[in-house]
Amino acid sequence: MRIGELAAATGLSRDTLRFYEERGLLAARRRANGYRDYPPEAAEWLCYLRSAQALGFTLAEIEAGMPLLADPANAGPELRAALERKLGDIDARIAGLAQLRAALARKVEDLGADCPLRAAAR
Repeated sequence: MRIGELAAATGLSRDTLRFYEERGLLAARRRANGYRDYPPEAAEWLCYLRSAQALGFTLAEIEAGMPLLADPANAGPELRAALERKLGDIDARIAGLAQLRAALARKVEDLGADCPLRAAAR
């Protein structure tokens, strides 16, 4: 499958496909005429990659998890563990944001002063 066909099949731009290829996330053979030739499973892989990104995984995390795709039928436990780690990361960020929100709410309550931030500097 040529790059234009893969772009049309996935809704991704050719530049995005080239970027993924440069990062090692996507492999293509070169034809004799220099055109990229992607395997049929490339579209499925890109769907997986975009889904993982939508769930908050970074490209580095996806790169580290790529061995999961070598044997998708047996990747379930490893994928579950990766998803559970991501849930833990999100829970930690939510807790940190809740603390930040509480601190900001206290400052809003202290608006009697000209500058509520000045009291913190003392």
